[in-house]
Amino acid sequence: MSRNISDLREAMFDTLADLRAGKITVEQAKAISDVGQVIINSAKVEVDYIRANNGGHESPFLKEKEDLPPGVTGIRQHRIAG
Repeated sequence: MSRNISDLREAMFDTLADLRAGKITVEQAKAISDVGQVIINSAKVEVDYIRANNGGHESPFLKEKEDLPPGVTGIRQHRIAG
């Protein structure tokens, strides 16, 4: 199963909603947040690697979801120039 930044963002907003609704504790939300930060830090390393190698590589994590809503025919991706 491929995960990406959209999945992480959705999980973080779900965590916030669960915290506000009292479904999880502050400690649980903090643990989820910490894991999310580790994932973000690893994505930053991927971006640094792409920059160091003058592009040419893609990060599957940074791609948006492929299941597009009705009427949307594609996604424009901007590349980081070295």
